[in-house]
Order: sequence, then structure tokens, then C-alpha cells
Amino acid sequence: MDHSQIIIRPVVSEKSYVLAAAGKYTFRVHPDAHKTQIRQAIESLFDVGVLEVRTMSVKSKPKRRGQIQGRTRSWKKAIVQVRPGDSIPIFQGLEALDG
Repeated sequence: MDHSQIIIRPVVSEKSYVLAAAGKYTFRVHPDAHKTQIRQAIESLFDVGVLEVRTMSVKSKPKRRGQIQGRTRSWKKAIVQVRPGDSIPIFQGLEALDG
């Protein structure tokens, strides 16, 4: 699997902004990717050192629109902690918008 296929996109939420200030970045990742693949992908794509990778599966939620019932997709999330002094530039612009 290619590094660009492993990391799908960053997760943009209030919680991810708070974690980004502490050097922890949240990404949506490929469901079959494991921690070693995620670490290698982050290190090669963003040129940072990774200290820790935590993964979790986000379960689907039931949704309704009128009489139509369905569910959202389930997906996999990874929280990546980088070395002190390193940062991922995708989140730099988002933190500036906060203030």
C-alpha cells in the first residue's frame, strides 16, 4: 500500500485542534493500515519524527431523513504524536484561524 493511500485526510474538529497544540495530530486512515504503516507514512509525507501512534475504529451511527433510515460509514482514526519541536504544516493554518 502506498503512503498516500494510507493517510486519507486530517480530521478537523475542536478536539483535534486541542490535540494539535500538544503535538498530537488526528488523521483518517485506511481501515487495513496498521500502526507501523501509519508511522512510516506520516514520517515520509510530512518529514517529522513520530513518537507514538494510537488507532481506533469509529463505529457507524444510525441516521434518518424523514422515513428513510440508514447508517453512516464506519472508519479508522489515528492519533499521531510527533517529536517535540516538529509540527505538521496542514494544522498550522487551522490554529491561526482559531485566534
